[in-house]
Amino acid sequence: MYEVGTDIFRNGFKGAVNNVTGHGRLRFIYGVFLVAFIIFAGRTLWLGVQGIDKSRIGTGSDAWIVSRADIVDRNGDILAKNVMSGHITLHPQKIQDKEKAAGIIHQVLPVQYSLSDALKLVNSSRRFVYVKKYATDKERQAIKNAKIVGLEIENIQTRRYPKRRLFAHAVGFVGANGNGLEGAERIYNDYLIENTDPLVLSLDSRIQSVFYEQLSAAMQKYEAKAAMGLLMNSRTGEMIAMVSLPDFDPENLSLDSSANRLFKPLRSVYEMGSIFKIFNTAMAIENGIGDKSYYIAEPFIIPDKFGRPAAKISDIRSFKPPRPELNVEEIMAYSCNVGSAQIALDLPDGTQQEFFHRLHMDDALDLEFGRSEKPLWPQKWGPVERATVSYGHGISVSPIHLMLAVNAVSNGGIYIYPTLLKRSVGVVEGERVLSSEISEKLRSIMFRVAEETSGKQARVAGIKIGGKTATAEKYTNRRVDHRRNLTSFIGVFPINAPQYVILVVLDEPKATKESSYVRTAAYNAVPTTGKILDSILPLLFE
Repeated sequence: MYEVGTDIFRNGFKGAVNNVTGHGRLRFIYGVFLVAFIIFAGRTLWLGVQGIDKSRIGTGSDAWIVSRADIVDRNGDILAKNVMSGHITLHPQKIQDKEKAAGIIHQVLPVQYSLSDALKLVNSSRRFVYVKKYATDKERQAIKNAKIVGLEIENIQTRRYPKRRLFAHAVGFVGANGNGLEGAERIYNDYLIENTDPLVLSLDSRIQSVFYEQLSAAMQKYEAKAAMGLLMNSRTGEMIAMVSLPDFDPENLSLDSSANRLFKPLRSVYEMGSIFKIFNTAMAIENGIGDKSYYIAEPFIIPDKFGRPAAKISDIRSFKPPRPELNVEEIMAYSCNVGSAQIALDLPDGTQQEFFHRLHMDDALDLEFGRSEKPLWPQKWGPVERATVSYGHGISVSPIHLMLAVNAVSNGGIYIYPTLLKRSVGVVEGERVLSSEISEKLRSIMFRVAEETSGKQARVAGIKIGGKTATAEKYTNRRVDHRRNLTSFIGVFPINAPQYVILVVLDEPKATKESSYVRTAAYNAVPTTGKILDSILPLLFE
């Protein structure tokens, strides 16, 4: 192999008059270049070490380099920032004038150290002591002015989160080495290290605050064990708000259980209940049975594959005006399980699996801001499973799965992947999963739910909202537990031309006085959503 320098040195220049002389000159030139290269490499390495040292811990100079970019919300409000600080350090063995050093320590930190305490410190046999961590600017400057060798300042940078718990899950936190461990800090770690310009998120601090306040109040009011809230721009996929409670303090992780760091909308799966009737209705219309009516006046017996009774659905209600049959639209509007099950059993075999696959509800989602939990599907799709899945039981998905799927079938039929980064206005590409005509029909039924039935308390003056409620009972020891449920409401607005989709979830709310001693979504998740919408609409459409 030809080696630059070595082979020239070995062979000389072709055509040289005197080869011996040529070799001598080349040896000299080669030696000069070798020495220059060693000096250059050494200097580069030294500067690199110095640069790292200055950016990470400082060198006694105030001209520090910020080693991690800020994180800001869509309006420029700071969510995470490196703050310059420093520790006062002492190397007792380096101190020449012990009394002078002790006097300076006492003078700068009179509350922490008496003169006798300071003298004991400087006369100790320890090699290194932190006199004070995170000293103030004034304290650090006084130590610098004293110019005592051995009594010095260790410059540091610490990551601060001005909003603390408000953005705990979305922004995340960094480890001791300054690298991101959770949330945006982890996902965009490379950008934050390599850039000085802030990372601009799609989230809005004002709207996030409203979600946080109302969900916290709902947890207390309905004695729920958890609460979740998501708001996404249905056209661009921008996440505007992301709240998961309980939460944690990113600046003091020891205050809260590590379990609180789990971002439930992404990393937990639930049977989401009657919101699945939106999908059931879409499948009915798509498969040509959208105009049928079904008998709902008696419990419905689900047959097995041999036609024998396998299960019974007893969701019997009074409908106004009283009548024994409901059409497909009314079954969704009145959230009738008996009717939903019959629709599902009228669908061709495999329809549900194919439809949910189209909506990416059959696998974990690799999203820009993390990987979701994988949904739990029925082990088989017999008549009982098909019937119960129609109203959201027997299948468990993450809240983010549900929100993205509802957004897709209601926004005109386009599946949009979410983003945590602010996007400029423009055409956002998506994947068509449903016809615009069916999507329009679904929106009209969702509007009816918000105007006439269980979603009425989510209405806000000045804008038309469509939605669907869900109350899913949980299981204890493989049996339905009527005392434990998950309630939720998903809303789309403005319903004529969707721009936003909102999801509110309460986990195991109790039947309290505030909910008229009822546990269903219409009495807890829906009014919570209404309060959120009432506060954020002026901000969204300002």
